[in-house]
Amino acid sequence: MTAPSTTPAPRRGGRWIEHWDPEDEAFWNETGERVARRNLWFSVLSEHIGFSIWTLWSVMVLFMGPEYGLGAADKFTIVSMATLVGAIVRVPYTFAVAVFGGRNWTIVSAGLLLVPTVAAFVVMEPGTSFTTFLVCAMLAGIGGGNFASSMTNINAFFPLRKKGWALGLNAGGGNVGVPVVQLIGLAVIGASGGPRVLLGIYIPFIVVAAVLAALRMDNIASLSNDTGAAKDAVREPHTWVMSFLYVGTFGSFIGYSFAFGLVLQTQFGRTPLQAAYVTFIGPLLGSLIRPVGGALADRYGGARITLWNYVGMAAATGVVVIASMRESLPLFTVAFIALFVLSGLGNGSTYKMIPGIFQAKALAEGMRGEEAAAYGRRLSGASMGLIGAVGALGGLGINLAFRQSFLSVGSGTGAFVAFLAFYAVCFAVTWAVYLRRPAGEGAQVTATAEAKPQRSYAEV
Repeated sequence: MTAPSTTPAPRRGGRWIEHWDPEDEAFWNETGERVARRNLWFSVLSEHIGFSIWTLWSVMVLFMGPEYGLGAADKFTIVSMATLVGAIVRVPYTFAVAVFGGRNWTIVSAGLLLVPTVAAFVVMEPGTSFTTFLVCAMLAGIGGGNFASSMTNINAFFPLRKKGWALGLNAGGGNVGVPVVQLIGLAVIGASGGPRVLLGIYIPFIVVAAVLAALRMDNIASLSNDTGAAKDAVREPHTWVMSFLYVGTFGSFIGYSFAFGLVLQTQFGRTPLQAAYVTFIGPLLGSLIRPVGGALADRYGGARITLWNYVGMAAATGVVVIASMRESLPLFTVAFIALFVLSGLGNGSTYKMIPGIFQAKALAEGMRGEEAAAYGRRLSGASMGLIGAVGALGGLGINLAFRQSFLSVGSGTGAFVAFLAFYAVCFAVTWAVYLRRPAGEGAQVTATAEAKPQRSYAEV
């Protein structure tokens, strides 16, 4: 069988793939896998730097001592605004892939990271107003959008059977940008360098990421701008259920990433250097385990992995509450890092559920083969931006909860109690919608046209 051409179309210019069918095993083995993996690696690089810039202010606030005139509440407000903008821009970034092409938008989105980095380089010094710092942190939020466009793009490159691994690796490689910027910050602080040193390190890497995307990535022509898919995704109840569940996993990961160092400084009196020695560990482990969550979901079903992951997150949060009340720094640190690991695992399993849910729905409605796969790709690609945006808003909620908790009781204990209750609700929703028997739509999907069992929501 002749593989569909991946030759760029002369009428478009640039690197455009006119035909792409990853579900065709012959095409995938002959041509598709090589091209998909190449795009994956350079997508990871751009998204990785995007995450670093997005979470840059979680490190910058550690540099901001008394001479900056900012209290703990001010610092939580700064990182909260970065989280908020990162969540909002995920929606337009998702659809930018369809408008401009995955490669083209990766070039643009990587280049845009120069704006917040250079702006922070210019203003980062004592005497700068709180409002100026707030605006710079909001500009850094555009780095959060890179995740949405990257995931939408990579989702189109891989077949359903490989999506858990591919999306987990893509997102995990991006998430690693959080601990990397914190590690670089640690090195800069340890070397008695200022915040401008940290910013100066990232500027050339942003340029390199944009150039490599231009040289090595591709656009898929079939990813046309489908406003109907966006409307269908908004009307689809599963989009909002998965958004809620992703608040519990990714919202926790990004919210804790921004807040961990500040909590250690504010509640346990750690110095910036002492806090920096610890803060990178949780995001690092949470990022590295995300592909494992996707792979486990591929094998056992994302809904099952997600369900029991929420049990683990609730248990770890319970230990954090006890440690916070007893003011036990070692127990608090270990339990908090465990929360990061579990949030990363859940990130992988929840994102694997998205394409599987829409594929299962297509089968339930009588679609088969490429028709079902195309339906799943169409709705899952459109919904990923919405789900990613709402999930990131969970990070905003976490930082605002910490801010209020410290203002009210002087510690983060109250916030952790609220998080514990939320994880319990996430467990209940996962079970009720995707695992309870009978499971609504999933219970109706009993056999294919050949009387073979079809995919149920428990297996997505």
